[in-house]
Amino acid sequence: MKPYGHFVRRERKILKRTDQNMYKIVRKKELNPTVTLMEVEAPFIARKAKAGQFIIFRVDEMGERVPLTIAGCDREAGTVTIIFQKVGFSTNALGALNEGDYIHDFVGPLGKPTPVEGKKKVCVVGGGVGCAIALPSAKGFKEAGAEVTVIVGFRSKDIVILEEEFKAVADRFILMTDDGTYGRHGLVTQPLQELLEAGETFDEVLAIGPVPMMKFVCKTTQPFGIHTSVSLNPIMIDGTGMCGGCRVTVGGETKFACVDGPEFDGHKVDFAELMSRNGTYRDREAEVSKTHTCRIESMGKALIK
Repeated sequence: MKPYGHFVRRERKILKRTDQNMYKIVRKKELNPTVTLMEVEAPFIARKAKAGQFIIFRVDEMGERVPLTIAGCDREAGTVTIIFQKVGFSTNALGALNEGDYIHDFVGPLGKPTPVEGKKKVCVVGGGVGCAIALPSAKGFKEAGAEVTVIVGFRSKDIVILEEEFKAVADRFILMTDDGTYGRHGLVTQPLQELLEAGETFDEVLAIGPVPMMKFVCKTTQPFGIHTSVSLNPIMIDGTGMCGGCRVTVGGETKFACVDGPEFDGHKVDFAELMSRNGTYRDREAEVSKTHTCRIESMGKALIK
């Protein structure tokens, strides 16, 4: 029986032969204990991507399809930046890869870009890892000539990300933490409420983050009649509108986040339905995380026997 080491070498040869059809990780940076930044070689996507659009990745040929919003791109270098939180099986598998490794599938750009043109004054509100999505939109508004207010929120100081990057594009920057360990103590809706009550007006408020946060940003702006968009990330499979997995209800109509969004009028989104659907597979994913066995390890052990 051939040793396990032979099997691993064979697997590496297969990866090397097929890597021209895969996507190389050229940079990896841990932004905090659970959030990772990666730059991936994907020149065709980098050439066309705009703020607000997303990609769908598969770690390997057996992996699930997972959407991630594009956090940035370098058209000259041909790279796309993604920032993700390691919360489930697939994002943990992606986070286990390193510079020089390859991602099996990396498809995009998908979805409609953030409509940044024609706005004179906007407020971008980001929460947690959603700030990675909010940053390119804030930058897009600024480059289109808008005055940009940025409000970001995190649970505590140790998980703050992209602070300097936001300051570089914001005319006014407000950072909140739930526990008061950094910036102002409180939720992102507090300074937004204060600004609106003081007579501040915005052509657009864009909220990106946890669903409850986006919901309450919309509740804050609605009495003032300020158009508010939210970026939705429901369960998604094919990214083309055919599977129907990412359906959301907006203004009483069924929309598909992958092709009609991901940004929608937040005052029309059925947030209760969205939160219910997003939790559909939570228990199953937790179960898989505990019981999953690495295929390579199990096959190697079989070969040794």
